[in-house]
Amino acid sequence: MTSADWPAPAKLNLFLHVLGRRVDGYHDLQTVYQLIDLADLLSFDIREDGRIRRVSGPPVIPAELDLAVRAARQLQSDSGTRFGADIRLIKRIPVQGGLGGGSSDAATTMVALNELWGLGWDAGRVAALGREIGADVPLFVHGQSAWAEGVGDRLTPVELPRRHFAIVFPGFGVSTAEIFQAPELTRNSPKTTIRAFLKAGGRNDCAPVATRRYPEVARALGWLGQRGNARLTGTGSCVFADFADRAQAEAALGDLPAGWSGFAACGLDRSPLQERLAAERASRDRQG
Repeated sequence: MTSADWPAPAKLNLFLHVLGRRVDGYHDLQTVYQLIDLADLLSFDIREDGRIRRVSGPPVIPAELDLAVRAARQLQSDSGTRFGADIRLIKRIPVQGGLGGGSSDAATTMVALNELWGLGWDAGRVAALGREIGADVPLFVHGQSAWAEGVGDRLTPVELPRRHFAIVFPGFGVSTAEIFQAPELTRNSPKTTIRAFLKAGGRNDCAPVATRRYPEVARALGWLGQRGNARLTGTGSCVFADFADRAQAEAALGDLPAGWSGFAACGLDRSPLQERLAAERASRDRQG
């Protein structure tokens, strides 16, 4: 059985406050995750022999390190299913860009294979297993833009004003672990609220570290900042600015410096993965 084109959407962090370091080494955060319509695509050939393979994917990510492969194997192990899968991944989200691509690939893999393997797990159970792979995997499993706390896994769905975004990738990735382990990272932001964020916005506490360690990130912020309210997403390396419509977002990306990539994307409250899952279930019901 083949199941094609399951989307794995990217996210933006509209702000990111670091409240403190936890005893487990992670950090307590507050952020708003904005889903966007830039997405990787995955497809799955279900196997009867239990093997899990990535048969196509980005060369920059070895198959054994791909979070989609890890997610499939974790789900297989915890569920005890006899099935396997061949995984195909079309990578559109920049790697280590702060857009959550790897976590989204993992979430889409788990959601899709839960359905295709006939496991019948609910979203909460899938998300809990996904949390073992990455803190923001539950966001993509539940598939709604959200206010997030804890390590980014305590989610409250939010409806955000419809905006379009110009996103700049300066041609290289930034390690999330490096930024969060940096001694110069401030870890004392006071708690805020959804209401306060919607009224006044927020900042990204990781931006001073990323721009100091990666001058090209600072350059990208400066370049896009001449065209809009430029911000860093996550720990970088991507920066973004919001606009009222797609034409303005696309115009902001004109004359990109050599070596950079640009993407115009629309903000989403609901993930296209949820629509794909609903379509899969409707197709199964029609077939009896």
